[in-house]
Amino acid sequence: MTSRSYDIAVVGGGIVGLATAMRLAQEYPKAKVAVLEKEKDIALHQTGHNSGVIHAGIYYAPGSQKANFCSIGGKMLREFSDKHGIKYEMCGKLIVATDESEAPKLDDLFKRGTANGAIGLEMVGQERVKEIEPHVIGVKGIFSPGTGIIDYKEVSRKYLELFRQHGGELFTESGVKGIKGKDGKHYLETPESEIAATYVINCAGLHCVDVAKMLGLETGLRIIPFRGEYFSLTPQSTHLVKGLIYPVPNPKLPFLGVHFTKRIDGSVEAGPNAVLAFAREGYNKWKVEPGEVFGIVKYGGFWKMAKVHWKSGMEEQYRSKVKGSFVRSLQKLVPEITGKDLWQPSAGVRAQAVSAKGELLQDFRIVGTPKSIHVLNAPSPAATSSLAISRYIVDQAKDAFGLAELAAAKPG
Repeated sequence: MTSRSYDIAVVGGGIVGLATAMRLAQEYPKAKVAVLEKEKDIALHQTGHNSGVIHAGIYYAPGSQKANFCSIGGKMLREFSDKHGIKYEMCGKLIVATDESEAPKLDDLFKRGTANGAIGLEMVGQERVKEIEPHVIGVKGIFSPGTGIIDYKEVSRKYLELFRQHGGELFTESGVKGIKGKDGKHYLETPESEIAATYVINCAGLHCVDVAKMLGLETGLRIIPFRGEYFSLTPQSTHLVKGLIYPVPNPKLPFLGVHFTKRIDGSVEAGPNAVLAFAREGYNKWKVEPGEVFGIVKYGGFWKMAKVHWKSGMEEQYRSKVKGSFVRSLQKLVPEITGKDLWQPSAGVRAQAVSAKGELLQDFRIVGTPKSIHVLNAPSPAATSSLAISRYIVDQAKDAFGLAELAAAKPG
């Protein structure tokens, strides 16, 4: 088996892994950096199934990494996109209280968003709701003009392009099957070759806990996959949605509820729900990986989570199986929507970290060892925050790995 040697190996070619690799190559030009991606191309999983929203930072607990990364990351992403000619649109988001019982939660969201520095938040009444989204019914809302849309696959391709311009190498179809330590290096076994690296940065998303275990790190977490199922609106129905329309979310869950999302290509998505997937790449509801299912059901944290959230889980499963229930959820926001307005069903899978206590981790979880850094929970707004997260990871690597000697300019 062919062996190649690098200073740093980044495992995972999603948006966080590519942003991190790009920054490493730019800031440490003497470093040999490789990205290992198990698929034939980059950004095919969580990044490629992302809703494309540039989040403003409304939902997150003030002081959390989500709040801090998002407030900085959104600005960094827009500046990056302006510099490199990547199209985006600040179309705005409307979060709608459909009855008075939801109004107090809306007030709490407004306070959170304001504390997090979300730009231009506006608490709006019924008349203003109608001005922003004429087909929405709501008693009150929050309008966020600092929320936008973008194509995160295009962003990821630009990260890769810049990474390569600075000497980085991408290996596709190179899923990590095992890692051995020898002579101060990590030897990462892939189907085609063995990659030797002094340091490893684990951005493996749905498989991050497996990679951490290969490096001897017991995380105390398991990745539970949740499938988000959605439809597109038919071309004849897209006029019903001008921007982004969201319900008031359940603060106990890391999911935002069924909503409407305008895409950068002009199409509109409706959804997603959030149901337990029976495979970490279970985009199809009929896909089952017995080994992965066994890993979920033998994990005590799963049953503790299920005990707390079983009711909402059953509601999501019902909505998954009964299209009429899905439609009724959408009609709470836009009453004119019917089942005939929905077509082209699709899905994404979210890598949700769950603790042994059954907690659904709400915030990012990034941990380090002297020779490795692990991104163990990076849900939304990870794409929005990718540049801010990459800066955090590279700063951690600078201290943990002692990269100063690799920062000098390359000779010639």
